[in-house]
Amino acid sequence: MRPLSVALSALLLAAAPLAAQQPAPYPTSWDPTLLERADVKSAMAMLEKNFPQQLEEWVRLTEMPGKSGQEQARGAYVKAAFEKEGLKPTVDSIGNVVAVRKGTGGGPTIVIMAHMDVVFPNDTPRKVRRSGDTLFAPGVGDNTASVANMLATLRTMNATRFASKGDIIFIGTTQEELGLKGAEYWLRTNPRPDLLIVPDGAFGSVAYGALGIYWTKYVFTGPGAHTLASRGRPTPVRAVAAAIDRLYQLQFPALPDGAVMNIGQIHGGNIFNAVPQELYFTVDLRSSDPVLLDSLDRTITRVTQEVATEYKVGLRVEIEQKNQAGGTEKQLAGARAHPLVQTAVDINRALGISTGMPGAMEAVATGATDANPGVVRKIPSIAIGGSKANGAHQLTEYALASTALPSTKLLYLLTATFADGVKVVPPAKIVP
Repeated sequence: MRPLSVALSALLLAAAPLAAQQPAPYPTSWDPTLLERADVKSAMAMLEKNFPQQLEEWVRLTEMPGKSGQEQARGAYVKAAFEKEGLKPTVDSIGNVVAVRKGTGGGPTIVIMAHMDVVFPNDTPRKVRRSGDTLFAPGVGDNTASVANMLATLRTMNATRFASKGDIIFIGTTQEELGLKGAEYWLRTNPRPDLLIVPDGAFGSVAYGALGIYWTKYVFTGPGAHTLASRGRPTPVRAVAAAIDRLYQLQFPALPDGAVMNIGQIHGGNIFNAVPQELYFTVDLRSSDPVLLDSLDRTITRVTQEVATEYKVGLRVEIEQKNQAGGTEKQLAGARAHPLVQTAVDINRALGISTGMPGAMEAVATGATDANPGVVRKIPSIAIGGSKANGAHQLTEYALASTALPSTKLLYLLTATFADGVKVVPPAKIVP
């Protein structure tokens, strides 16, 4: 991240004497006059004109197989789309499709990431059903809408001869649903970008934080036995039942600054008439507070080990992933003050995009998207949502088709705002 301009420091100092009377404004780079610029007006008109084609592409992508780790069909489609726009995409070892739109030099590197994978097996029926403005299909909202938004943004940039000083890197990431693996890999193996924009998450909300996500499998083991010889014998079944019951009795504060725990899988046993030799359950633990996250993780493991000892069975702990937490709202005060966050909020307002719930926060210090690895690395990172959708990770998932248009405009306008650098302009009003 490059240092903010002197104007940012001056703006914050000027606001300090007013702190007792009113909250200080968050720095913003949004200048509404950008909408009057000829090339931007042309881009907005083009996005509207071409939206029917964007919608068809969205449907086409949704109907492609894309289970995490098996995104090849979608990856090939995105790669071909990048090539058609004159870029030279590459596919890295984890399957991310990466294309760089070169800048003229001297500006911030902006990364746009949209994950291509979905949670559903490839044999899941994926035919999109339309009813008015609503699209019904598994994966239609999370996150296929954003892939189509990203491609539409690139095409519009090229058609309007959009120029930027910094490089703009478009990435179709893989394995987001398996723990943000594609994004984490790219950020770990490439030069640090200046800004990270991730179209994913809740429509109308700007997420600038990162939930820590710990996935752990607790495997209980025993010698097994025939049903007729099972009376009084140790069994992993009783241990699993007791452990789950005790874990759900744990008390801890709720999100956004607390935590959430879910036991998503219970597996084991092969036949009716035997004590299983192995049984396991999985824990999905999430918190934005790194201290609370680690403390709860240790507590869960301790309780589970105590149960295994009490019921005289073995225990094997398998760690699937540990994505670190970005911090609580207080701990992320510096991230909230970066102009990227308030700029996205202000553009949402300018476009008439709202969270849809009176009083809902427009910027939240949380998130579970490809922006998370950026937040943890202290890269200015946000997730902005790709469409208004519901039922993520369910077969009944649906999205409102028309909402992808303002979401795409938001993505374009964010990129246009920071194309030549991070600047600060006076806000239109004080932001609480």
